[in-house]
Amino acid sequence: MIDAEVRSEERFSRLALAYETKEEKDCVCSCVEKITAKYKLTPAETYTTKVSNGKEVLVIEFHDDCNRETGDVFEEIIKSLDIKICN
Repeated sequence: MIDAEVRSEERFSRLALAYETKEEKDCVCSCVEKITAKYKLTPAETYTTKVSNGKEVLVIEFHDDCNRETGDVFEEIIKSLDIKICN
């Protein structure tokens, strides 16, 4: 199961997607790459980190998002991955 968490402050937004299996990782990476390519706004940072229990987290950060465009990007990613609950 893929877990999602969104953090947003003034001019900063972050989406963290946690996954466990190789299949989930491939699905998340492919989805994020495809969807972010559709938008003019590009992430300031995208990185992966390992967490406990063998999970990894893909983090996508946008900075200087004055017009709050990242909400559309994050919403499309979350819907595409069929994530029902996002913290």
